[in-house]
Amino acid sequence: MSRIRDRKKALILNAACAIFANHGYSGTKIIDIANKIDVPKANIYYYFENKEALYRSVLESFVTPLLQATAPFDDYRHPADALTNFIKLKIEISKNHPNASKVFANEILQGAPHLPQDIIDKLCFQTEGAQSQLQQWIDQGLMDDISPIHLLFTLWAATQTYADFNWQVKLHLKTDSISDQQFEDASNMLIKIILKGCGITPQVAK
Repeated sequence: MSRIRDRKKALILNAACAIFANHGYSGTKIIDIANKIDVPKANIYYYFENKEALYRSVLESFVTPLLQATAPFDDYRHPADALTNFIKLKIEISKNHPNASKVFANEILQGAPHLPQDIIDKLCFQTEGAQSQLQQWIDQGLMDDISPIHLLFTLWAATQTYADFNWQVKLHLKTDSISDQQFEDASNMLIKIILKGCGITPQVAK
């Protein structure tokens, strides 16, 4: 029974991601989401109390993997390993959560009027932790003396563009769908540029 419930909830969430991505919070109605998956509006309210609760779930579907993406900063002692794996995870998020990423980006562009404070706090804590770790590696001489926060801004923009601006990316790649290989190519290119630009020498396997 719980599996059926989880599948139905995931179906609603996926539809909500697409509708919110295309129409924003104000422009989305619950009936639009219900119509997209051909279910009664009451079914949506069975799983989500109201539009605000559903919107929060959409945001959390992106924020949860986003918060997990900085795990390499804690798991690895060298910036080459940490940044390599961080970039791979961020590209994977853009690949797997394109609509949720657009919803999050649109929310930020509007000044985050509906972003819950607890999520904001978690994101700030994550960013402060990543900055601190980057600064430690700078102080240890493992990477050039660059601005940790501006490096993070660059990484966010470079990775999330494959979701938030995927229409433009697909246009110039001349494809209807970004392939796994193209995502991997993007990841490898970013890793090469970032490591070299930060003066980081990849570790040699022993």
